[in-house]
Amino acid sequence: MHVSPHIPTLDDVANAAGVSTATVSRCLNEKQKVSPKTLSKVMEAVESLGYTPNFNARAMAAKQSHTIGAIIPTMENAIFARGLQAFQETLLEQGYNLLVSSSAYQPKLEAQQIRELVARGADGLLLIGYERDEAVYDYLARRGIPTVLAWASMPDKGHASVGFDNRASMRLLADRVIEMGHRRIAVISGITEGNDRAAGRLAGIQDSWQAHGFDLAALPVIETPYETENGAAAFAELMQAREKPTVVMCGNDVLASGAISKARDLDLDVPRDVSVTGFDDIELAKHVFPALTTVHVPHRQMGRIAAQSLVGLIEKRSEKVTRQLDVSIVMRASLISI
Repeated sequence: MHVSPHIPTLDDVANAAGVSTATVSRCLNEKQKVSPKTLSKVMEAVESLGYTPNFNARAMAAKQSHTIGAIIPTMENAIFARGLQAFQETLLEQGYNLLVSSSAYQPKLEAQQIRELVARGADGLLLIGYERDEAVYDYLARRGIPTVLAWASMPDKGHASVGFDNRASMRLLADRVIEMGHRRIAVISGITEGNDRAAGRLAGIQDSWQAHGFDLAALPVIETPYETENGAAAFAELMQAREKPTVVMCGNDVLASGAISKARDLDLDVPRDVSVTGFDDIELAKHVFPALTTVHVPHRQMGRIAAQSLVGLIEKRSEKVTRQLDVSIVMRASLISI
């Protein structure tokens, strides 16, 4: 006959430590209100019995789970890692845990994950970018779930956000590239459909190109998912053109690292034969050879402020925040003047 294992309870801990259940509860939730001797005795009982507090019951009683949900488009590369790490560190400092899901850049999957996180009692959500069905925003508003958007900033949209202007940021780099004498520019962009960050970065290059008097139809663009092998394949395709580009501008550092790798395979010298630029300034940008000229995004600052803003909304200590952060161009060896 199968016998179910006994799951230790608050009463078991209280009996083992020789204290009341109220004292055990204080030891678990308000340690500063308990003497060191009592705390030590109770925590020793918790450890020996393998007791785990029932957070679901606590959340139901408090109508708050102290859990935040974050949905990022991908975990396959480091684009979101640094910002998400800072986001989690800041949440932990304020007594919140983090649940992370990846939507694989699929809007329907993201909408499903949002509902699942809300069903699990998430007090608030961090989402990436603005572009999603309006019904999703309506759902979150009806449920009263505080939400902060990150990695983009569009103040006129009216959502709480902590990010940067992708379009203006890439425009800065494109202006620099053209000022350095490049007239044959090609672009490897992320997929722009459903991705306002990728769309904004491509638009920034196009803005600069047209502002300098060039024909938009003469700007070669390949859209491809954010993976190094896709950046490599797109680079190879662009370099088959009769009039080869002098610079390939990439929608992020992952695509750019693939482009640099493929250049080596094709016996092309970067930057002497062709320059390459990226966007994000993730750790990879410093370690590819040659090191990558890119747009530096303040990932950690963004993650930290997003966490503070979201907790402020949850605890009703602050109003909806729209914070646009500054970026900067980082000049490295992969881009030269011609």
